[in-house]
Amino acid sequence: MNFDSRRIVIITFITTIGVIYGFRLFYMQVIDDTWTLEAQRIAEKRHQITPPRGVIFDRNGKMVVSNETYYNLMMQESEITNLDTAAFAKLIGWTPKEVRARFIEIREGEGTYYNKNQDRTTSNYQSVRAYPFLKELTLDEIANIAPHLDKFPGFREEPTSMRKYPYKSGANILGYIAEVNKEDIVDTAYHNYYRSGDNMGRAGIERYYEQTLRGQKGVKYIVTSALNNALESFAGGKYDTTALQSPAMKLGLDIELQAYGEKLMQNKKGCIVAVEPSTGEVLSMISAPSYDPNLLVGKRNIKQNYPALLLDEGRPLFPRPLASEYPPGSIFKLVQSLIALQEGVIDVNTGFPCNKSLVGCHNHGYPSDIMKAVQFSCNPYYYQAVRKIIQQGKKKTAFADAEVGLNIWAEYMYSFGLGQKLPSDITGQRPGRIPDSKYYDKWYGHHQWAFSTIRSVSIGQGEVTMTPLQMANLAAIIANKGWFYTPHFVKSVGNSGTLPEFRKKNYTMVDAKYYPPIIEGMRRVVNESGGTAIMARNSEIITCGKTGTVQNPHGQDHSVFIAFAPLNNPKIAIAVFIENAGFGGTWSAPTASLMIEKYLNRAVKDLAKEKRIMDAHLSGL
Repeated sequence: MNFDSRRIVIITFITTIGVIYGFRLFYMQVIDDTWTLEAQRIAEKRHQITPPRGVIFDRNGKMVVSNETYYNLMMQESEITNLDTAAFAKLIGWTPKEVRARFIEIREGEGTYYNKNQDRTTSNYQSVRAYPFLKELTLDEIANIAPHLDKFPGFREEPTSMRKYPYKSGANILGYIAEVNKEDIVDTAYHNYYRSGDNMGRAGIERYYEQTLRGQKGVKYIVTSALNNALESFAGGKYDTTALQSPAMKLGLDIELQAYGEKLMQNKKGCIVAVEPSTGEVLSMISAPSYDPNLLVGKRNIKQNYPALLLDEGRPLFPRPLASEYPPGSIFKLVQSLIALQEGVIDVNTGFPCNKSLVGCHNHGYPSDIMKAVQFSCNPYYYQAVRKIIQQGKKKTAFADAEVGLNIWAEYMYSFGLGQKLPSDITGQRPGRIPDSKYYDKWYGHHQWAFSTIRSVSIGQGEVTMTPLQMANLAAIIANKGWFYTPHFVKSVGNSGTLPEFRKKNYTMVDAKYYPPIIEGMRRVVNESGGTAIMARNSEIITCGKTGTVQNPHGQDHSVFIAFAPLNNPKIAIAVFIENAGFGGTWSAPTASLMIEKYLNRAVKDLAKEKRIMDAHLSGL
């Protein structure tokens, strides 16, 4: 017998078997994750623990967003035995058909997983995992169910939390949360954080700061037996992690001022934006009509109330302060004044006659200097001043000259944050429009237009548009004499202080020395005869402002007013825009004055003015 040959055969056989098993083990552990997933399903239960969302306070320490405890009725199919569907349906107030449909809905809602190595599609649903069968149950609702759950193995109650808004104000700022969908769960941008039944921010602060407010999930591993009974914590809890709630968030918002502004804007369309000039923190941002943010708390409320809000003719879901791009009207004359001074085409003492053949105007005194031009809001004055900016004689033809001049003018405007979205935590912004030469070339052709073609921009009409947020920021810039912090909502997260991106000062192209005469003109607008905003006057507070009456081809003119106060060391800058309300001094100016007084003095003395504004029904609502 050839022992050597037999030994070779045996060694070869053992080696081959070893290679095959080694490759198979490598394939199972490294290449094909099916076995890994199955082992996890059999050996361990991985319980994710979701912390309550971070709470939110206003600038004065008042809680504006809190959490309220609700309950989910959880279902784990692997533990369900001999379910009496009829009895269970009766317990939760459903029909047996609805119960069976819910099981199917949960399975299908998990979607499928494609294993490329096996070319097989399998369900993501796991019978050993717990899923919410009923969601958002109140304490009273779960109290009627929980005592009977011992009759239905596989079902248990689990506490959860949902948002609560104590002040019922600021819905357009705070936003809302809603349940994640399939796309959210598989979206790699979320780092596999979400599972079925989780919630995430869908609008406003809740959306922008989602990764902060959601906190950090915890994990608890439980070893189970072959019969799926929990035995002990895996590795003595060595790999468990604690769920961490987000640090409290503090806003620049003054919730009492916000609530007051919403009352002033009842039965009106429009908005109010108030900013602290020294920090850029948004003090209030009212979008009217407004709504109670509690209407969109939880899936049931969203399903019931969201369609009604969406179809409301007042468009309460539309963020007017951010997305409405209105012609600014006469408030735009403030920027025109500053640019004209900086460019040297006028000086403080330049006067122009109120020549109504150039553009229509109201009757007023002679605008013999820039202060009176602002005070009287003289249209022909700004027609002539802006013509000097755009037609400076730098080129031989009027068309080429206008191209150069308009582009210079546009660069100034951009430095004021106009014609662009401000880089902020305020979502939903529109950029407004500052037309440059390229814009008019598209309309009229290259070198086919001059100042006479675009003259309406000189008084804030025509192609120029601004959002109310930009209008309030303009008031803040003038209050600061040429600089601004980007307007923003969040003051701090925990004890971190102002976020780094909101600590940078942004400077305009106009030197600080040119602002005082414009500020003096704004003071006269409110506090001296001939001014257009006498109804904004307050004997205790020196307010500087500018009215605007915006032409509206679809109805009555819009009413606009921007201001800051007090004159020295300004604490608040504000813009009020009321649609279809006519002259800016009639409605927007007194509304702004009430907001200013409420913020600075914490109370309003002129109750007659307050009643007039609150009782007014404007915009046909």
